[in-house]
Amino acid sequence: MKRKIFISINIPDKIRKRLERAVEKWQSLPVKWTPEANLHVTLVFLGYVAEDDVPGICARVRETAEKSDIFDLEFDRIELFPSAETPRMVALTGSASEELKNLVNGIEESLEISSAPKKTFRPHITLGRGRKYKWEALENKPTISEKFPLTLPVESVEIMASDFGAKGQEYAILESCTLK
Repeated sequence: MKRKIFISINIPDKIRKRLERAVEKWQSLPVKWTPEANLHVTLVFLGYVAEDDVPGICARVRETAEKSDIFDLEFDRIELFPSAETPRMVALTGSASEELKNLVNGIEESLEISSAPKKTFRPHITLGRGRKYKWEALENKPTISEKFPLTLPVESVEIMASDFGAKGQEYAILESCTLK
């Protein structure tokens, strides 16, 4: 059996609740909002992975995490992403982070999935995904660009499984890997 696997930084409940309240004013837009429980920062998406391969992935990510120092991510704006001209989602975006870039490059290298190291890595938290055709049909396209300063301490990374359940996508932590 295969499961959809990704590596992420999970967000504390208190921050999730703040983000959920922040997007309330845009609920009428043609956007499929991310459930509060699913808010996270994706680092590496692995796709469908055989169950037998998961323990090895966990071991390699754990090794990489143990060599990485704890750090903070700085977010500053809720906006249309990747750009206002071609929005695919509403996201909380942050500044490029050297520590995050090094962590992602280390994970990809340990999993042997990177052909070239990333030069930068700008984190984002997907708050909602635009419903393409409904968005395109809007006569007056809304702009979303609001300051939202937030510091997210990064003390661990999680290996996650994304399964389809009764309420849509449900995420399960397979392993939490603590940074040093």
